[in-house]
Amino acid sequence: MPTDSLINFNINGDSVQTLEILFLTTIIALLPSMLVMMTSFARYIISLSFLRTAMGTQQTPPNVVLVGIAMFLTLITMNPVITQIETDALGPYREQEISGEEFLDRASVPLKEFMIRNTQYSTIRMYCDLAHVDPPEDNAEFDEVALDLPMRIIIPSFMTQELQKAFYTGLLLYLPFLLIDVVVSSTLMSMGMVMLPPAMISTPFKLLLFVSVNGWNLMFSSLVQSVR
Repeated sequence: MPTDSLINFNINGDSVQTLEILFLTTIIALLPSMLVMMTSFARYIISLSFLRTAMGTQQTPPNVVLVGIAMFLTLITMNPVITQIETDALGPYREQEISGEEFLDRASVPLKEFMIRNTQYSTIRMYCDLAHVDPPEDNAEFDEVALDLPMRIIIPSFMTQELQKAFYTGLLLYLPFLLIDVVVSSTLMSMGMVMLPPAMISTPFKLLLFVSVNGWNLMFSSLVQSVR
């Protein structure tokens, strides 16, 4: 009886449903990592963290606010990619028109296109050399040719490029606030007020500068428009 039950279990297709449940559970567990590695979330959260540090406001805004803003900016940026995945892969998979393997192949194409558009050729070439993979030629059809590269090349290349752009944004954010710190420190030293912390005086001026130029709108619009 146990053997017959096992045979019926496989014939009825219940084992396939169990594999699908395990597959979905694995995908859900990997969603946070996929959010960081395959979207523009890392660029947003690092840039916002640099802004908070440059303004000298300690834990204001709190981490949960920065993460929430970064997530919504990521949804705005990734909306075309998500829509294409739902149309080309998720919809046919729900209708049981394609298999799970084909679903992964179709879903990876929009993600690859997005990551390649936001990655420089030199970065992809570096990882191709590290992995001993023939790099695509740097020509007008680079985006199409690079789609044949495996994810182990595209994902770290994209992450490296995102880190570079986030740190470049942080540098640009630091410069005006650093100038305010230098001016305030020089003024206090010339007045002989050495014991007064410069941060106590410079922070209101930083906030005044940021608010007067409508900094949040400028910051968010610049971040979203920087993503191709």
